[in-house]
Amino acid sequence: MMTGVSVGFGLLGLLLACVTTAPTDKNRDWDIYSFHINSTVTSRYATTIITSRVANRIDQSQEIEFHVKIPKNAFISKFKMTIEGQTYDGIVKQKEEAQQQYTQAVSRGQSAGIVSSVGRTLEEFKTSVTVAALSKVTFELTYEELLKRRLGKYELLIHARPMQPVADFKIDVYINERPGINFLDITGGLSTEALANAITKTHASSEAWVHFYPSKEQQSQCESCGEQGLNGDLVIAYDVHRKTSMGDLNEAKGYFVHHFAPSNLPRIPKNVVFIIDRSGSMHGRKMEQTREALLKILGDLAEDDHFGLITFDSSVSTWRKELLPANQDNLEAAKSFARHIHERGATDINAAVLEGTAMLNRHPQEGSASLLILLTDGDPTTGETNLEKIHENIKEAIGKKFPLYCLGFGMDVNFDFLEKMALENGGVGRRIYTDSDAALQLQGFYEEVATPLLTDVQMVYLGGANLTQTNFSQYYNGSEIVVAGQIPDNNIEMFTAEVIAISKSNRVMYSDTLPKKEPIEARSDSHIQRLWAYLTVKQLLDKEVQLSGTAKEKVKKEALDLCLKYGFVTPFTSMVVTKPQGEDSQVAHKPKEGEKRIQSSQVDYGSSLHFLNHQVHSLMSRTNYDVGHAVQKSFPDFGMDYLDFNDPLRAHPTKTTMRTTTTTVSPLRRFLLPAEGQALPLCYDIPVALSLRLLIDPNNDLAMNGQLGQSPSAGYQKIVIHYRSDQHIELDTTGITFNDGQNTTYFFWSLKINHETDSVSLILRDKEMDVTIASTRVVIMLYKRNGIKFLWPVLRQRPTGDNIIGLMALPPVAYEEVQGITMKLKIQDKEVDVSRDSAVDLSVRSAPNVACWLMPLQSALLGGLADFTVTQL
Repeated sequence: MMTGVSVGFGLLGLLLACVTTAPTDKNRDWDIYSFHINSTVTSRYATTIITSRVANRIDQSQEIEFHVKIPKNAFISKFKMTIEGQTYDGIVKQKEEAQQQYTQAVSRGQSAGIVSSVGRTLEEFKTSVTVAALSKVTFELTYEELLKRRLGKYELLIHARPMQPVADFKIDVYINERPGINFLDITGGLSTEALANAITKTHASSEAWVHFYPSKEQQSQCESCGEQGLNGDLVIAYDVHRKTSMGDLNEAKGYFVHHFAPSNLPRIPKNVVFIIDRSGSMHGRKMEQTREALLKILGDLAEDDHFGLITFDSSVSTWRKELLPANQDNLEAAKSFARHIHERGATDINAAVLEGTAMLNRHPQEGSASLLILLTDGDPTTGETNLEKIHENIKEAIGKKFPLYCLGFGMDVNFDFLEKMALENGGVGRRIYTDSDAALQLQGFYEEVATPLLTDVQMVYLGGANLTQTNFSQYYNGSEIVVAGQIPDNNIEMFTAEVIAISKSNRVMYSDTLPKKEPIEARSDSHIQRLWAYLTVKQLLDKEVQLSGTAKEKVKKEALDLCLKYGFVTPFTSMVVTKPQGEDSQVAHKPKEGEKRIQSSQVDYGSSLHFLNHQVHSLMSRTNYDVGHAVQKSFPDFGMDYLDFNDPLRAHPTKTTMRTTTTTVSPLRRFLLPAEGQALPLCYDIPVALSLRLLIDPNNDLAMNGQLGQSPSAGYQKIVIHYRSDQHIELDTTGITFNDGQNTTYFFWSLKINHETDSVSLILRDKEMDVTIASTRVVIMLYKRNGIKFLWPVLRQRPTGDNIIGLMALPPVAYEEVQGITMKLKIQDKEVDVSRDSAVDLSVRSAPNVACWLMPLQSALLGGLADFTVTQL
């Protein structure tokens, strides 16, 4: 057991670190006396090492935390801690094996760690270790990534936020590209104002060096810097010379990589159909940003392009029945149409994409490139709603003739469904984040595919084996095709590379052999082998998404074997971090983007990679009411009609960073409250069965109330929705009653229903009732625990307006952590006592345990509970 205090600090690797608030005075108990980021890029493959050295400055032991974020596309490949001359290495294992170790540690009441959440571009890695009095610890993390060429350049992003000025702070970047470096630019917040003269840049033919060595004084002088030191990023952008259209072909120790990116080609006119979701959930800012982006994209079409516009909700509408040339008259008419797209109704993705496919199939254009771009923020809720059937329909209709790009708007979208549909049809899935720059995200994606140069690209390698992907439907200006493989017996004399493709209506072919060794070589020629392994694993992960049955398992095993051989932390593997004797090992998994299935007590608000310690604490010491005696459990997804919690009890203890207490409960009447810009949400308990005001929208005459059940470990027994004066929906654990003012309809939970009126949409499937009224979308789920059924509502689309009230309308809370003897959060300039605990997140069907800051009820509601209760439903 740790004695002394626990301290947190953030280190930021090739990107931002998100950390707890740290003391800023000169007498802090710990000191980061050295912080280095070293990145080496060869053949566009970057290996980055973050090294942090920290000293415990007090005469008692304390817990020191290492907390970084890395690029989402990167794989962690090494981690180690060095304490008192002893090094402790992380070991990559099969995920299930590491998970078993985690579960065993938890069952013994020991601390354990696991992955939490994924953000917009980063994943988080976090671990900690107890450091003896006046001793030091060195953390070292290595991760690898292949830089992707977008819009004519590669970008290496390095964000630094060490949470204090550091005496020995260095960022060193070395780039070695055999074809020669065409240009090298440095931008970002750390390259401006007083910090600009801390940067040195050297560019010599095929090599470049960037050094960033700010003094302690300079580390407080950038626009977003302050007493806690640097807070910003360096963006290092570059491109390489391309002396031949064949590109850059490199070999080392029996492996090769081919970078193919010709630019001296005529652009191919394109046929593009934009398929835009206009369902009710697109209400407000999403639709405004979509219109804004669409108007800009239409203005960027070339006159020899052809285009079509499709909008859809529960029905599908086409601007014109056929593709039209992008001349001025047609574009002005299309822009007028786009300005008047308004949201309404449900979501029929199947019919919309099939109509777009039919439009392209009806009007083939000789010497052109066709593509579909789908933008949606929701699941299919009407028409064909079986996801597998939709995939089959779209795949059969497209028939590998052109790519489908799927853009998922927001975090509630079923991104796995969209990504699989895109990958099966030669495209990619891309999440559009609901931020102020969403319109720019949409425009940026379109720019990447705006200028096709080649179609039907086939990469052929005589004498090569174990190749990565070699067939590509289209190649776009500013992008790059990368293929890697093995050369058996290193027989480079027999190795020949060929590229066969279509440029407009002409067949083109390029060929090359491997070059002879040149005097300037990379520091290590093993990078090509690791690049091949990285790219192979990435593509196997994409392939695994598309397969099922034995084929899926075969691909998974192939990827797993490579991950274990090369030490990559991926969705199939985990890293077990060993620690000094007496402290518990920790486990890190790599989550999928947008994944909400959490396997430890850490909430997932978008995806990260980190370690989190847990230890059991007492709920009774923090609350003044009896919350029952149930032990907190882990809830697997049973794949049943409703989620049944009758599995053997397994304690999942937790650990606070500031104090240790005993035993605990996580009642299902514990409510989660999202946090703004923080990893951990807030949570609070409602101790008794009450009738609660869940949502009031006076703008649309909408009200929703719920009655909590008597059991302390269950949710709602009844939920009632009132719309206007004549429409009412009543849900209990036996069924749903809908009264539209004239007729009363009753549905059992076991049914599959799609019921629509002019203003209300009801979709019942898999024991979930999806209700859309005006701009509001609510999903009510049926659960079961210990023989007791209960309901749980989830607000998927918040109504617009400033006067929305109710328990479900509480906005995300902005807070700051205040370190001290007891843990406090600063909320609206007030300090609130909290403790680290956990809750069951019933907003997702797998019902994971999530970590949260448990706070008093009055503080969470910013007032009394009476403001949220009703006398009748």
